Amino acid sequence: MNTSYSVMIDTNEIMNIGLKLIDWKRMPPDSAIHVKGRKIKKVLIAVDVTSAELILAKNLGCDAVIAHHPLGSTALNFYKVFDRHIEFMLEHGVPKDKAENIVKKMKDRIKVKSHAHIYTDVVSTARILGMPLVNIHQPCDEYMRRRILDKIKTGYNDLVLDIVKSIEEIPEFRNSDTRIEVCYGSKKNKIGRWALVIAAGTNGGFPIAKAYFEYGISTVIYLHIDYNDLTKIYEEKLKGNLIILGHLAGDSIGLNALADRLEEKGLETVRLGIIPSK
Repeated sequence: MNTSYSVMIDTNEIMNIGLKLIDWKRMPPDSAIHVKGRKIKKVLIAVDVTSAELILAKNLGCDAVIAHHPLGSTALNFYKVFDRHIEFMLEHGVPKDKAENIVKKMKDRIKVKSHAHIYTDVVSTARILGMPLVNIHQPCDEYMRRRILDKIKTGYNDLVLDIVKSIEEIPEFRNSDTRIEVCYGSKKNKIGRWALVIAAGTNGGFPIAKAYFEYGISTVIYLHIDYNDLTKIYEEKLKGNLIILGHLAGDSIGLNALADRLEEKGLETVRLGIIPSK
C-alpha cells in the first residue's frame, strides 16, 4: 500500500484512470460518477458497495469509494452494455440476426427486471455521508478480459486442460478459493475453436453458449453461469466444453490494476474483499 499523500485527485480523474486502463475515451453505461468529490487521497475499493461499505470507508478516513458493480443509475442502464455480446459472436461466426435476437431477449429481460430495483439507496447514503462515490465496471472487466486473452494466446493450447493451466498462472485465480472448473465437457477434450466471453456486462447463459456451440466453437469460457442455464446445456446435450473461471477472481484482476494505478498517483487504497495479485 502506498502511503504517500503528496497528490490529491478528484472523481473525474479516478474515472479517467479507469478508462485509461484499456484506452477508452468514454464511460460505458454501466459506469458513472454518482457523487462528485475533490481532494481525494485515500479510497476504498470493493466489488460490491452498500451503505455498510460507505460507513466503513467513513470510519477508515477514506475520501471516496470506488465500487465495481453497477449501482444507482448504472444498475438501470446495465443492459445497455450487453451489445458487446453481439460483437463477440460475430467475431466467432455466429450470424448477425441470430446474435442480435439472442441479445435483444437478454436486454429486454434485464430492462424489465430493473423496474424492481431500489436503485437510490446507496447513492443517497453516499450523499448524506458526503462520501464521493464512483463505480467502474466494464473498463475493469475489459482489462481483465485482455489479461486472460494474452495468457491463453501465449500458452500451449491443445487440450481444454491447457487453457485451465494457463489462466491459473494469473495470481488472482491462483489465490482464489474457487477453482477454475470445466463444468461441461471434459478437460481431456481438444480445445478446438474457443471463445472468451467476458466484459459484456454478464455471462451469456444458456442461449449464447448454445449459439457458439452451434456455429463451430468447441470451448466457451465464462466467468460464471447460473445453474439453471447449465442444466439446460446438459438437457440439450450440446456439443462443446464450458469453462467457468470464478467471478471474484476475475473481477479482482481489473480492480487490482485500478488500485495499482491510483497508488502510482500517490493515493492510498483500501482493497476490500479483493483477491491479492501477489
